[in-house]
Amino acid sequence: MQTFYNRQWSEIQRTPCQVYTRVMGYLRPVSHYNIGKKSEFYSRKYFDEQKSANSEFVRKFAIAACPCW
Repeated sequence: MQTFYNRQWSEIQRTPCQVYTRVMGYLRPVSHYNIGKKSEFYSRKYFDEQKSANSEFVRKFAIAACPCW
């Protein structure tokens, strides 16, 4: 258990969570990364299809263009 403080500065106990990521085909815990690799991992931006610029375009015209639908 680790001790943290919330916004009201009350002490709370939490269990550390192990975060894994895939590196070259196998899973590796982020806690074993060096400082530079941790920084790169936490600054990554993840793709979200709903936020992509052309997702509405694809949804609108994909069905009309494909005879298989």
